Amino acid sequence: MIKNCVIRNWRLSCVNGVLLALYFVPAWTAIAFQIMVSPIQALFARPNIAVALFISDHLHLSGLETVRAAWLLALARLTVAGFFAMFLVLILVPRVRKVAGYVEALSIGLGLGSMLTFFSMIMAAKIGETQALRLHATELLMLLGTAIVMLVEKPATQPTASPAASAPSNGMEPGVANSAAAGVKF
Repeated sequence: MIKNCVIRNWRLSCVNGVLLALYFVPAWTAIAFQIMVSPIQALFARPNIAVALFISDHLHLSGLETVRAAWLLALARLTVAGFFAMFLVLILVPRVRKVAGYVEALSIGLGLGSMLTFFSMIMAAKIGETQALRLHATELLMLLGTAIVMLVEKPATQPTASPAASAPSNGMEPGVANSAAAGVKF
């Protein structure tokens, strides 16, 4: 039963990464598409209000420059969502999961997402927007929690062959064959 189960070789960081991806891919993709369709209106929506107010109050950008900044924010969110989606695809392939081939996509997504949410949290604190501060702090803690689990978790161990199985089979004992080959007699 467990032999054919899809989640047989899953580690804690895999499960944690999947849960993060299931949040960030749809949420951040929807936010990014809203920004692409209507840059200014979506920039002043709840998830982006801290960035929007910081841009308008402290950077004093013109309308066109604000639209460009909004598109850059959408590109950053889509990039993070893309790395999490790539992680979801890689985690479903058993051969990739066994050798921890998903780690790069998850690590890049965690790093970029952490930077984006950290700077958004700093902007929300500077502006004084408490709900946006709570949102970005929660997202940052989720990302950092997964990064800590990945760092603390021991690497996957590959099944090692016994020394007797790896010795040459020339009719002698493994110890005798190795000492005879080295020219050492006991």
